[in-house]
Amino acid sequence: MEIEQKQAQVIEHFVKQASTLQGSSLVSLIVQVTSHSSLFAFSEILAVPSVLELQGTDYAVYIDLLRLFAHGTWSDYKSNASLLPPLTPDQITKLKQLTVLSLAEINKVLSYDQLLEQLDLSNVRELEDFLINECMYAGIVKGKLDHLRRSFEVQFAAGRDLRPGQLGNIIQTLDDWLNTTDNVLLTIEEKIKWADKKCALNTIHQKQKAVKDKVDEVKKSLFNRGGRDFQALDDVLFGETAGLMDYEEDRTRTKRRRSPIY
Repeated sequence: MEIEQKQAQVIEHFVKQASTLQGSSLVSLIVQVTSHSSLFAFSEILAVPSVLELQGTDYAVYIDLLRLFAHGTWSDYKSNASLLPPLTPDQITKLKQLTVLSLAEINKVLSYDQLLEQLDLSNVRELEDFLINECMYAGIVKGKLDHLRRSFEVQFAAGRDLRPGQLGNIIQTLDDWLNTTDNVLLTIEEKIKWADKKCALNTIHQKQKAVKDKVDEVKKSLFNRGGRDFQALDDVLFGETAGLMDYEEDRTRTKRRRSPIY
């Protein structure tokens, strides 16, 4: 976030300055822009009308150079060096930094062999020094150097300017991601409903089991105390009315056993 804030201030400064310049005066500005240690995005400067007016003039190569820094790599420059202005040491360092950012967009683990080739460096020590001093200390990437595996594991990389037509691809990718997340959310909601239903059924089952265990416990207790106490079980299971009915029945039977009096 710090590098983005600092870069935004630098971009604003150069955009205002470019808006007041024309023709050859813009050439030195473009050299400054492509050499600045805190600047890694150039689309806003490219969009300044006075800069666009360089197209078709004797200074058109400088707007091509600015486009190269916005979207290209060190390999791109080497392939088109005869058509572009020569670079200063600071510009070469800048373009190699941008090359690392482009590689980090594609893969999060960059092999030393790939980096050595793309950056035109001669040995691992030179490569690791470049990644540490010119990239990580500059705040444009964060990662881990693995000397044994000869690789650089990227944990963060600053974004570069979008290439022409790239915005549509990004929007499509985001739409696909949004559709995927919607489907995942629906699946999660269905799983939650299923889990809630299972939980409710399990609660009912546990209550039924608790009642059954209590009845079994009472039965076992009464059985151990003897059959005479089974009347208590009736009281527990059916209430006091069961005992009252037995009492009325016993009284009726007693009356039937009496002998007539003469």
